[in-house]
Amino acid sequence: MKSDLLLTEISRYVATTRIARHQAYDVARWCLLDSLGCAMLALQFPACAKLLGPVVPGAVLKRGARVPGTKHELDPVKAAFDIGTLIRWLDYNDTWLAAEWGHPSDNLGAILACADYVSRSGKRKLTMRDVLTTMIKAHEIQGVLALKHAFNRVGLDHVLLVRIASTAVATQLLGGTREQITNALSHAWIDGGALRTYRHKPNTGSRKSWAAGDATSRAVRLALIALTGEMGYATALTAKQWGFCDVLFRGKPIRLTQPLGSYVMENVLFKVFPAEYHAQTAVEAALQLHPAVRGRLDEISRVVIETHESAIRIIDKTGPLRNPADRDHCLQYMAAVALIHGKLTADHYEDKAAHDGRIDALRKKMIVRECPRYSLDYLDPRKRSVANSLQVFFRNSENTGRIEVEYPLGHPRRRKEMLPALREKCAANLASRLSPARTQAILDLIDNGRKLETMSVTQFLNLFCEGR
Repeated sequence: MKSDLLLTEISRYVATTRIARHQAYDVARWCLLDSLGCAMLALQFPACAKLLGPVVPGAVLKRGARVPGTKHELDPVKAAFDIGTLIRWLDYNDTWLAAEWGHPSDNLGAILACADYVSRSGKRKLTMRDVLTTMIKAHEIQGVLALKHAFNRVGLDHVLLVRIASTAVATQLLGGTREQITNALSHAWIDGGALRTYRHKPNTGSRKSWAAGDATSRAVRLALIALTGEMGYATALTAKQWGFCDVLFRGKPIRLTQPLGSYVMENVLFKVFPAEYHAQTAVEAALQLHPAVRGRLDEISRVVIETHESAIRIIDKTGPLRNPADRDHCLQYMAAVALIHGKLTADHYEDKAAHDGRIDALRKKMIVRECPRYSLDYLDPRKRSVANSLQVFFRNSENTGRIEVEYPLGHPRRRKEMLPALREKCAANLASRLSPARTQAILDLIDNGRKLETMSVTQFLNLFCEGR
C-alpha cells in the first residue's frame, strides 16, 4: 500500500536533504546554546528538578545519554524527557508563531539524547555539525506544518508537532532507514494529540512545562520500536473514518504548504524576556514606561494594553492566578511586574514574588483590547509582527503617552540588536549552574561556528556534564 504523501515527504527530507545555507547554521548555533542556557536555569527550580532522573531508582544506563547540568546517565527515552523538560520548563526557549504556535527547540530533547547515546555506545561518532543539521530539520518539520494548520483550534496541543518532528529525526540519528523513518512517523500520527487542557483557565498547570519533554521522549520510543522492524501504517493520516484527519482534525487534510528546507530555523523567534511570546513586546513597552511610573504607582487610574487576537485568546487573564504556570501566561501579570520592577525574571512567577499586592492591584486597573491592525500583521507572512502597546493614565488626567512595540527583540528583523542581549541572557543562565571557566568556554562557541561544528557530541556535552 502506498504511504500518505506527508509521511514520505518528511522521511525523504530527513534522510536525503543536504542543508547548505550558512545562515541556518548560525541561527542553529545560537538556538542550541540559548536552549541549554535555559535548561541550566531551570535546574534551580525544585518543581522541575524533581522530575529528572531514572523512571525508578537505580534504573541508570552506564555510558547512556547524559542530562546536561546533572550526573544522570539514562536510556535515551528518559534522557529525552529530562532534556526536553529542562529546556521548556521556564517558557524561555525559542518559539514559532503561525497558524499553530510552538517551540521548535523542544526537539533538542530527542536530538541530544539520541546523539549522545549513539556516540557513547560506539555505534557512530557524531559531531555537533550533525546535531545542528538535525536541529534545522526538526525546526523545519514542526514549523512548516504549523504554517497553515491550527491544531489548537480543535483543542489539540502544539506538542503534537514536537512528537512528529522528533520521531523523524530521532529515527535517523539512531540509524534508521528511510522506510523506518516513514514507519515511525505513522505511529507518531496514530498516537493522536494531547489536549490543551493544562494550558488554559481553569486548569492551567505545570504539565505545560513538561509536555514537550513527554512528546520528545515518546518520539524516541517510537523510533526505537521502528528500528526493531515493526510495521508502519501507510494511511495513518488519510484513512477514512479511522485516520488522524477524520478522527481529530475535522476531516481537513494535513499537507506541507511549502518545500522543506531551512526557512524555519532562519526565521525562528528568540526570547529575550522570560515571557510567553505574545507578551514579549508588551513587556518591552512596560520596561520603557517603568521610569515614568515607578514612583507613581498609587496614582495610576488605568493601564490600556492594545494587542492582537492571539494574545487575547491565550494570555488575557483576570481574577486569581493559582501557580507559576498560570502567571507566566497572563499578559496583565507580566506587564504589571515589568512596570513595577523595571525587569522580569523567572523568579517573578514564583509564589514569593506573586504575594506582592501591588501586582494584582495594578492588574485590576488594566484594560486589554484588540487592535485589528496588530491581528492582521501577526498573520501576514511578510511581517509576522507580535505587536503590543501600553499607555498608563493617572488620576490627575496625565498620561505617559502610548508606547508601541511591533516586533519583539528576538524577531528576525532585529537580529543585530538581539545578539548582545541573547549573549547576556545565555551568560547569566549558564552561570546559574556552571563554573565561570565552563561558562566562558561555552560562550566562546556562540561566535566560533567552525569550532563548535567540528567538536564531537561527547566533547560538547562534557562542558555541561562533568561537574560544575
